[in-house]
Amino acid sequence: MRLWIKNPLAILAENAAGGIVVEGTRIVELVQRGKTPIHDAVFDASAHVVLPGLINTHHHFYQTLTRAHPQAINKELFDWLKALYPVWARLTPEAHRLATRLALTELLMSGVTCTSDHHYVFPGGLDEAMDIQVEEAARVGVRMMVTRGSMNLSVKDGGLPPDSVVQDQDTILADCERVIGKYHQRGEGAMVQIGLAPCSPFSVTRDLMRETASLAERLDCRLHTHLAETKDEDEFCVSQFGMRPLDYLEDSGWLNNRTWLAHGIYFNDSDVQKLGKHGVGVCHCPTSNMTLASGQCRTCELEAAGVAVGLGVDGSASNDSSNLMEGVRHALLLNRLTYNATVTHLDALRWATKGSAACLGRSDIGEIAVGKQADIAMFSLDELRFSGAGDPIAALVLCGAHKADRVMVAGQWRVIESQPVGIDVARLRAEHGKVSANFI
Repeated sequence: MRLWIKNPLAILAENAAGGIVVEGTRIVELVQRGKTPIHDAVFDASAHVVLPGLINTHHHFYQTLTRAHPQAINKELFDWLKALYPVWARLTPEAHRLATRLALTELLMSGVTCTSDHHYVFPGGLDEAMDIQVEEAARVGVRMMVTRGSMNLSVKDGGLPPDSVVQDQDTILADCERVIGKYHQRGEGAMVQIGLAPCSPFSVTRDLMRETASLAERLDCRLHTHLAETKDEDEFCVSQFGMRPLDYLEDSGWLNNRTWLAHGIYFNDSDVQKLGKHGVGVCHCPTSNMTLASGQCRTCELEAAGVAVGLGVDGSASNDSSNLMEGVRHALLLNRLTYNATVTHLDALRWATKGSAACLGRSDIGEIAVGKQADIAMFSLDELRFSGAGDPIAALVLCGAHKADRVMVAGQWRVIESQPVGIDVARLRAEHGKVSANFI
């Protein structure tokens, strides 16, 4: 069936004022103003602003259970982690499933059609954490890069996390290989892909970093980790490894185009050029960086050097939301403060779409163009916050849009009238709230 999404109020695509035609899972035609394409069905989009589906490239779903946690608020990263690691050690399969379902639903409702999650906490009994996430992504209907995270450097070995949430290297690598073999899809239109994601320099050993890079090359998947997020991390790497974070990454065999990094705040000029030369992507996490007072990502310098810059909400205990449309606005405001008013709403939207797709190594999503996957987020401007707005696309960012009216993933409607299809939001809120009470 050829569905004509007709005459949008505005659309983030060239030569598509008359809308787009979707057939199967793809966009097959951009319609010029006043033209009528061959079609079987019509959706009148005259009240909608149409964007490519947003792509979230860094998150920690389990953290929806510990938002605004009284032991962790008003702390910077290292102290925040020390406060929360013992709490996260109580994570159960049921809690992880509900946290994942809630995060995916919240992201979807904000216009996200593809997301990554970085799960690295594995207390006893949570061996099938990745399987749970794959199941829940299919249930909600969102594309997902499931990254098999890991930690094997605990407090007793000079790291930050407690023994209760780390695993040994052999267990980690065996499960990485299992998950890739079972779930990783390659090629255009993939709904589930697997990445490998040791947590950070202060929670994994150098040997695990190197072995993970080798495994990713052998099995052809992407690599992800936190890097250069805080000054404390800089100091830790120098004291433990005798080198700064990016030098450590290079020494570990990670400086290549399989890799995208979360945060990337404390890069010097040489680092920025090196990242661009080797095709490493960086996920900008503005809300989390402001919440934890971590600093400001050098987005403009990174892009100028050829680095793909994406956008992420980061974990819901350092955000404390899973709303990427809100993150787009925060990215605009923080980067204007960092640079100047020449950073535009289109820059922030590009980071959340095409830039994020590049971080995940995908060219089939992130744009409204012929041949791309039909992943679309549609927003109406009927709330009071938009009254008087002149530029509809700019209004989404400047006036603070936070919920999509319609969302399509792979040609299927997944949000209709701001409600996720097949998800009882009230029930999910009640079930998740009940479980999260165990983490206070």
